[in-house]
Amino acid sequence: MKNKLAFAVAMLVVALTFTGCAPMTPAQGWTTLIDGTTGMENFTVSGSAANWRAEDGAIQADKTSGKGASVLITKKNYRDLEVYAEFWAADDTNSGIYVRAPDPANVNTASGAYEIQIWDKNPMQHYSTGSLVNVAAVSPIYKAGGRWNTCEIYVKGTEITVKLNGVITASTPYAKTHEGRIGLQFNAGPIKFRKLLVREL
Repeated sequence: MKNKLAFAVAMLVVALTFTGCAPMTPAQGWTTLIDGTTGMENFTVSGSAANWRAEDGAIQADKTSGKGASVLITKKNYRDLEVYAEFWAADDTNSGIYVRAPDPANVNTASGAYEIQIWDKNPMQHYSTGSLVNVAAVSPIYKAGGRWNTCEIYVKGTEITVKLNGVITASTPYAKTHEGRIGLQFNAGPIKFRKLLVREL
């Protein structure tokens, strides 16, 4: 009971310290990786080849020429940080945002990366949009398809917390991987990212 209470208090602190409506300026430590159609130079491609491109105000992909997922992976490792993203997904999009991906040549949860899921129609609904795949289920079930969404990710020590459109959807106090890249995944269906900002903690 004490552990549950402590975790609830910790989540309240996270909720209060999340970026919210605070301006995201370089003076406050924020670095812009994607802003509309700019930012492709901040990433390399891992996994399959996809048609990642700058178009219609966003960095996006909707086709792949290989098997498996294609991931835009940052050139830099991060440890403790906040991530702010704006994304658009279709109802059948299978995508995600990775944090602390330790192996840029092999970006997936099996290699130790943490994936914030963007997949409304995942057959395992508890790991649908807003979940931490194979780590923390989304509750309640969240749907993001057909609109622009905000995603905020807080990563500090062993804690990772996800907020979609202002609502905390998943959290874990037991993260084991402590450093790695940020990745933007395309697996199926169109995905668009028009903002991606990071702030190291």
